[in-house]
Amino acid sequence: MSIKSELKRKVLHLTGLSVPLLYLLFGQKVTIGFVATALIVFIILEPFRIVEDLRDKVKRKLGLYVREEVIALVEKELEAISREHEKYSIGAHIYFTIGALIIVCLFPKDIAIGAITVATLGDAIAAIIGKPFGRHRFKNGKSVEGSLAYFVTAFLTLFVLIDLPHALVGALAGMLAEFYELPPDDNFSNQIAVAIAIYAFRRILF
Repeated sequence: MSIKSELKRKVLHLTGLSVPLLYLLFGQKVTIGFVATALIVFIILEPFRIVEDLRDKVKRKLGLYVREEVIALVEKELEAISREHEKYSIGAHIYFTIGALIIVCLFPKDIAIGAITVATLGDAIAAIIGKPFGRHRFKNGKSVEGSLAYFVTAFLTLFVLIDLPHALVGALAGMLAEFYELPPDDNFSNQIAVAIAIYAFRRILF
């Protein structure tokens, strides 16, 4: 994937910040309703993205109301920002939404807001810094620069949202989860790792 496409992908991922913003403004119940609704919509639409025959049927229907050039442009852009494995399997948006729903349901408000914000911002900043400026790379393709960018972003975010000790623990957990791309997908595992690490730290020491 080109740097330009990667940046477009991360800009799209930043829409995930709507979840902690909703939680902050309207509380848990509204946020759960929003995320659960989004997940249902994503699951319904996902087969049309993955299965070519279904996608072609949708394109033919849309062609009655939308210009073919517009449809082709949208399809091209979606193709460009999709990982190779996502073209035939579950997309990152599904994993992110499932992770966010679990976190909002199970964890305290400050941890939920912090974990989802960190996973969204940290992932984006790591890519923005690591892809074009990463000079010291590991075998898995990750870079020192990208990992440090994630850590700094996560630390500053959690420091503002919670406090210093939680920021250190959460930033380290998130950076490691991002580096190792824990299964089933890092868009799921990253936010879960941050939430669990901060919650466990709080339970043990506070």
